[in-house]
Formats: sequence, structure tokens, C-alpha cells
Amino acid sequence: MKGFTKIALFAGLLTTTVACNDFGDINVNPNSPSAPNTASLFTGALRTVGLINNQVGPGAYNSVPAIYVQQLGDITYIEESRYKTINFSYNALYSGPLVALQQVIDLNTNEGTKLSAAANGSNANQIAIARIMKGYYFLFITDRWGDVPYFDALKGSANFSPAFTPQKDIYTDLFKEWKEAAAQFDGGGAVQGDILLGGNAARWKKFAASLRMVAALRLSKVDPAKGKAEFNAALTDGVLASNADNVQYKFLKDQNNQNGLYDNYVFSNRKDFAVSDVFINYLKGVKDPRLPFIAAPNQKGDYVGVPYGLFPAQGKAQDFSLVGSVLSAQDSPAYVMTYAQLLFAQAEAAKLGWTTGNAKTLYESAIKTSMQQWMGSNYTDAAYTAYIAQPNVAYSDAAAIERIATQRWIALFAQGQESWNSWRRTGFPKLTPAKNTLNGGTEIPRRLAYPVTETTLNAKNYAEVTARQGKDDQYTRVYWDVK
Repeated sequence: MKGFTKIALFAGLLTTTVACNDFGDINVNPNSPSAPNTASLFTGALRTVGLINNQVGPGAYNSVPAIYVQQLGDITYIEESRYKTINFSYNALYSGPLVALQQVIDLNTNEGTKLSAAANGSNANQIAIARIMKGYYFLFITDRWGDVPYFDALKGSANFSPAFTPQKDIYTDLFKEWKEAAAQFDGGGAVQGDILLGGNAARWKKFAASLRMVAALRLSKVDPAKGKAEFNAALTDGVLASNADNVQYKFLKDQNNQNGLYDNYVFSNRKDFAVSDVFINYLKGVKDPRLPFIAAPNQKGDYVGVPYGLFPAQGKAQDFSLVGSVLSAQDSPAYVMTYAQLLFAQAEAAKLGWTTGNAKTLYESAIKTSMQQWMGSNYTDAAYTAYIAQPNVAYSDAAAIERIATQRWIALFAQGQESWNSWRRTGFPKLTPAKNTLNGGTEIPRRLAYPVTETTLNAKNYAEVTARQGKDDQYTRVYWDVK
């Protein structure tokens, strides 16, 4: 106690005799901030968007669903096209971007940190973007696995065993989150660290409304009344309106942030996947002018797809068409959401009677927009006109859903998850499952099985969700995937 008194007295003398000096931060390391930097948290969370939308490569999430819908096929190890992997993990998405985005929200909400956090953009703007992106990741997760930890998730040490929320309830909350988040932008400072949309509030609002539109269409069979209401509300609020609005993740000519296809094809020289013969043969059959942009010619200068799901391997990488340079250059962007995607959604909604739009006009506009997206300066109106005049492409009211879904399958070549979502919901295009599957089933998978860690680390809640949702395999359908 006497020692403490002497130290206190000495400190007091220093304060009075050297009043111009501040020793308050003498033990604070300026290179180790006491609170995370929200700009860095945003950048880290948004980098995962690149992984989610990579076709193949380290950490890629898009390749398996692209294989399920037979846009891609494996070349040497004929396994994923025969559905070998059953259990997939979402743990990195929870512990990575979702935790980071929750931190952004907390830092901009807490009275003790919100002032310093505002150095990276207004508190409201940061929270709005974080909420939109949390919704984006949760939509991605729930559409793959179905019921997942949602309301109980991201609680840290307060809850290491979160319950699984029914997908129906997740969807209801996502619509609310995206609406509220878009209304939260306050015109204040732009968000720093936003490598996706550059802190542009207007673009974020369009993205939020577009997510609502895409999610609403998923309800076309399971809850069409709610789907129609949410779809029209999103349309009214303003969605992507041109190819200039396309949401892309921009990779760099830098090994630390390069396109996954480039990594697989060039940097790692693996060439695990090529465009499947199912996809290429369809494009050839309808003389699709997008083919040379989607796929690369093989060593003989021909467009040849890798035989889908045939074991043993039927050739080598040089025999087949790899993904084209539009998508496989080191800095090729990954498409997150496109205007063409939303036009196809509007065409389908018009056909369903959800809107007063003209399904034929919207369908044709979607094809034109997709061709412009893929072909760039090589697009011509003559090529478009000739293409849509073909019997298997021209709009047919009797086969409208099939035509829309099939053309969407082409347009979404770079977006395997969304292609799989569309196929599961509509059943088009008609695809033949792989022969001699490795997962014990005979059909194309309709969901992913939970990570095996749930069976041990969250056993009680795992037992409850499988009792409610169904067997934890690849054939138990998610909420909106009804027959």
C-alpha cells in the first residue's frame, strides 16, 4: 500500500511539473488499434464475394453447383460430376465475412466506438451496407443448406451452439433487413473499404432491391402470394436497370487477389474443369453467338465440351474447351448480379401474372442484354435478331417458363449457384443425371449436406433440424424447392 502511495505521489508531481506532456498513452502501441478498423473489416468481408462467385480455384464455392447444372465438367478426376462430396462446410462463411460484418454493425452502434468508427463513413451508411451484405451471405447459405443458424448465429461466446432457423423464417427476415437497410442510408460520408460498389449508396440500394426480387421469385411455388407482393415491392423501389449496373467483384493482376480460374488454369496449371459437353452442345445447337466468349477452343481450334460424368476420364485438358478468357484472365471479374438476370426474373414474373409486364418483350430484352454483356463490342443487332428467330429460342407462350429458364441457364454461366437455384425451382433445362454416381443417389443433388462438425459440436440442434427438415443428404429439398 505504501508503494502504491509513493507511485501515486510521483505521478502527481510529474503531472504538475510537466503539465505540457501527456503520459496517458505511453503504453499504447499505435500499430495495434484497440478497436478493429471498419474499413479493413469491410474489405475482408467483401473479398469473400470473390470466392463465392469464383467458378473454380482456391476457396471457390461456385464450381459444385455449376457442375450440378452441367455447365462445367471435371477433366481428370471424375468425381464432382458424379456427386462424390456430400457434406460441405459453411463454417468459414460464419467465422469470416459474417462475423466481420456483425463487428461493423456493433462498432457503429456502440456508444463507445461509433464516433471513431465514423471516420470510415457515416455510422448509418456502414450499418446499411453491413446489413445488406449479411443478408447476401445468409441467402447464399440458406439456399444451399436449407434451415441454418440465423437468429442464434454470430453471438460469439454467448452461444456456441446456435439453433437452426427454418428457411421460411429466414426469408421473411431477409426481406425486412434489405428494406430497412436501404432506407437507412443517410447521405453522410461514403463508406471506406467498400471494394464492391465503392461506397455508392445509390448502387447499394439497387443491389438490395435486386436481392429482394431474386429471393421473391424463389417463392413462386411455395408461397406465390408473398412472392408476388415482395417482387413488386422490389421492382417499385428500383433494381438494376442496365449492364452498367451489373454488380461485379473485380479481381486484380495480383497473385493475392487473382481470379480463381486463372489460378487453376495458369498459376497452378491444374486445369481441373472445362465447359461440359451438355452446355457446349446446346449452344452449338442453337448457334449461340456467345459460345466463343464463354468457352475457349481446344488445341485443334474446335469447341468441344468435356464428357459429363463419364468415368474413366475421356481425354486431357487440351482436348476440351476450357472456360473462355472473358472469365479466366487474371483480372477477369466475377459476376455477382446482372441486369440480364433480373430481366429474366421479370419475364417469368410477367408470365406468372405477377406484373403487368410483357413476358415476350422482357424475355427478348434479357437475351439481348446477356449477349451484350458477354460479347461486348462484338455484339450486333443482326446476330441477336437471327438468334431469337430460331424455333428453339423464339418466345413461346405455351413453353414460356422452359424457354426463360433455359436462356437464364446460358446467361448465368458464370453464376453457378444462381443457375442451380433456377434449375431446382423450375426443372429447366431438362438435364440427365450422371451415371454411376458416388453419393448413393440416382438424381442431381438438390441441396448440400451440413458440415460434419454440426453432428458433434452442435448435436442437439442438429438432431432437431434433421427431424424437422428431413434427412441430411443431398436430396431433401429446401423450403422453396417444391415438386
